[in-house]
Amino acid sequence: MHARLSGQTDLLGFRNEARALLAHQVPPDEVQWETGSEAEADLFASPPGADPSGARSIPKAATAIVPASFLRLCEVVVLHHDPQRFSLLYRLLWRLVHEPTLRNDPIDPDMLLAQQMAQSVRRDMHKMKAFLRFRQVADDEHPGEVLHVAWFEPTHHIVEAVAPWFARRFTTMRWAILTPERSLRWDGSQLLFGPGGRRADAPPPDAGEQLWLTYYQSVFNPARLKLDTMRKEMPRKYWPDLPEAQLIDGLAAQAQQRSGQMIERPASEPQRRIPRPVAADPVVTLHRDGIRSLEELKAATMRCRECPIGEHATQSVNGEGRLHAPLMFVGEQPGDQEDLQGHPFVGPAGQLLDRALAAVDVPRDAVFVSNAVKHFKFELRGKRRIHKSPSQREAAACLHWLEDEIALVKPKALVALGATAARSLMGRPVAVTAERGRWLERPDGLKVLVTLHPSALLRMPAEDREAAFAAFVADLRHARALLG
Repeated sequence: MHARLSGQTDLLGFRNEARALLAHQVPPDEVQWETGSEAEADLFASPPGADPSGARSIPKAATAIVPASFLRLCEVVVLHHDPQRFSLLYRLLWRLVHEPTLRNDPIDPDMLLAQQMAQSVRRDMHKMKAFLRFRQVADDEHPGEVLHVAWFEPTHHIVEAVAPWFARRFTTMRWAILTPERSLRWDGSQLLFGPGGRRADAPPPDAGEQLWLTYYQSVFNPARLKLDTMRKEMPRKYWPDLPEAQLIDGLAAQAQQRSGQMIERPASEPQRRIPRPVAADPVVTLHRDGIRSLEELKAATMRCRECPIGEHATQSVNGEGRLHAPLMFVGEQPGDQEDLQGHPFVGPAGQLLDRALAAVDVPRDAVFVSNAVKHFKFELRGKRRIHKSPSQREAAACLHWLEDEIALVKPKALVALGATAARSLMGRPVAVTAERGRWLERPDGLKVLVTLHPSALLRMPAEDREAAFAAFVADLRHARALLG
């Protein structure tokens, strides 16, 4: 009996066919699974449970109760390249229904084989994320812009499964990934899939690649070199697509000599990160930093490593809005969405701020919004990046960038959203709950209105949010009144 699937990773089709086969009590050894072009070979074969007219009748018993872990296993195993994977999964489904003790057998050969296949798929997905290298080419569809193109040869059918990860990771740039079976493109808003390509379609090395090789060579630690472990984690099959692979043999040959030189060197004193001093007048700080525009400020903060946050963030997130805006809003730091998109206040807190501005009749594009800290500080919990408040030293290290921004924007007044922003703007601790809604004055004469950060409202119990939002809007009315 033939079971047809529309493609190599047709999980939905597999589930439907498996239900029909199981309902008609078709044993696994009597089923031949066909995918893609194979399924088109026999156009006149009848599907399971079909009558001569072609209509399928599925009995009510087509539903099988299996552990949720088996469904998750199926989602991964269908991505494997083994043509017998669907036969294995149907055999396991059949046995789970007819052999209830199978779910408690940790050493069953079929289950072990499926788990090994799933592990191989996950490893292949990890390798694609780790060993894929983009190169820049001119974007024919958007003249004057850059398209980042990469070539990769996955072992399994993982391209569509791993595509959302690349879309989240590289949201702000246009890119394409070529593989022998499928091509993938991100146009800035949606994922587009196409037919496979050839290695010859991949672009040649670009200028950025040489910078990467220089960086790789400089951070190579000969004392930690373990060639066998490296080859296990980075098999040679990936080396043709890795620019740094050309350096490995030479660096490995020099490892022993360089290790000896490292041992003979005197101990070095660790460098302390000391916040840069900030002048009372923001214009003075601006001249010290040599910044002449918001674009130059963005470039400088992208390179900034005066505190550890910048090493782990995706990018710096500077303020946005019009120059000489009457009001400049300053929050704490960018969040997860801001870090990925590169724009301030675009996440849930930003949406709440937009609502509050609309309530006091202040358009978002009429103000300037920014943060005291320009990089996203977080801690990983599983796959999620959870916001973590910056320390006073980290905020102090970023203060001169904030003052540069104030000097460039030249607002009439500032609005401090939360304690971190208030401390950075006033140069002293500020009790937000006691001083919210009040105008304070900086040494340079700029007035500062202190209020809560919108994210504080989001963390409140649902029954308290409406009153808290009304109080937040009332604070913003004070700023609106100052502008007339």
